[in-house]
Amino acid sequence: MGTTHCWTARQLIDLVLDDDSYDSWDAPVDISGHPRHYRAELREAAAKAGTDESVLTGRGTVRGRPVAFVVNEFGFLAGSIGVAAAHRIAAAVRRATAEGLPVLASTSSGGTRMQEGTRAFVQMVEISRALMEHRAAGLPYLVHLRHPTTGGVYASWGSLGHVTVAEPGALVGFLGPKVYEALNGQPFPDGVQAAENLAAKGVIDAVVAAEDLPALVDAALGVLVGPPDPPRLQRRTPLLAGERVAHDVWDDIQRTRGTGRAGVRELLKYGAAPGTIRLRGTDEGERDDSVLIALTRLDGQPCVLVGQDRSRQSASTPMGPGALREARRAMRLAEELGLPLVTVIDTPGAELSAEAEEGAIAGEIARCIATLVTMTVPTVSVILGQGCGGGALALLPACTVVAAGRGWLSPLPPEGASAIVYGDVAHAADMAQAQQVGALDLLAAGDVHVVVPELESDTTPDLARAVVAEVAHQLTRRKRTRRSH
Repeated sequence: MGTTHCWTARQLIDLVLDDDSYDSWDAPVDISGHPRHYRAELREAAAKAGTDESVLTGRGTVRGRPVAFVVNEFGFLAGSIGVAAAHRIAAAVRRATAEGLPVLASTSSGGTRMQEGTRAFVQMVEISRALMEHRAAGLPYLVHLRHPTTGGVYASWGSLGHVTVAEPGALVGFLGPKVYEALNGQPFPDGVQAAENLAAKGVIDAVVAAEDLPALVDAALGVLVGPPDPPRLQRRTPLLAGERVAHDVWDDIQRTRGTGRAGVRELLKYGAAPGTIRLRGTDEGERDDSVLIALTRLDGQPCVLVGQDRSRQSASTPMGPGALREARRAMRLAEELGLPLVTVIDTPGAELSAEAEEGAIAGEIARCIATLVTMTVPTVSVILGQGCGGGALALLPACTVVAAGRGWLSPLPPEGASAIVYGDVAHAADMAQAQQVGALDLLAAGDVHVVVPELESDTTPDLARAVVAEVAHQLTRRKRTRRSH
């Protein structure tokens, strides 16, 4: 398994940080208390690696944005973490917390230093404690996993990032493959611990080359810590309760089911600033592409967005419980970082199957609702198109609920409601009307707060921009508020 380049810690620092911004936080390491043979090993490692330990820490800027950094040096005893290295990491993280700085970590390590045994091993707890204090302060933690990252490093500070990426071809895993083979007499399955496989499985967010790290850090911090930008999009005058429109609700339902209608991807394409960062999976080994998560700016307003992607939902790929676990990841991220959350509802319904039942689909719907109604950051939900069943309800209860003019919300597809009431599906249109599923009915009932008018002349970009303009307006109104219950 090869990578494009084997970066040393100093090379990576030079590559990622702005020129002349490097400021080391590292104090000299005292090795006098170690046995003589180990002191010799440490001196030899320092001469070989050109560093005094397996990590370098400090602060600098990335495209002008201040960051603290922790960078592994694999050339120093395979990047292993002993007590001194662990203390250096924890001290750097705590200093970053005190100074209000985001932390960027880049790992390349075989894990705990065997020469120091259990005492080194348990230091991963202290590093994790420092990082959770940092996260509790609402400060970003970004992780870049280099080849190789294994063992205790991966199982502690390598896996606690808000955003986690790995370099192409990197071997990333808890168990080193050489150790596995030595213990089991057979090689570890090929490709399992490859960065690309972990991204596909929802363990990490993306595969990103070191050369692209400055752009990633700049984009992420632009959302996570940057101020809002001035709005660009034109807001439409919302529809009022009782106002009449030319289209009926059954026509709305048919339109939202058709191809070519704006979905969550179009909201990002036409209404978000450049530099949107997609997050993939739960970061716990589960990924469902029927939901999309992004750190973005909607018409200049920073937020975490989670949206049901209608283009990825079909009879063969329905929205399953994993998608809702991804949604809860987005909710947790927004709450922890103090960012507004935007949810986008556009689904024909959650998965109905034995697998979904065993995957706790009902529980995940309940947990999404429970999380949303207890969030303290501003929240805006958007009924963009289809809003069918519990899968739609899971993303609904925000501070402000916005609906596109043709958006709708119902407990079942109208055909299903017709089958229950009439014993056939022929009365679907009548049921949609009777159940008052349309956006204006929802507005009149108080279940929706704002309806964005849809025009017959609307193109896909037109509708996407109109919806984003309204969402950004609502975020601007609520950005200094906190929800109480």
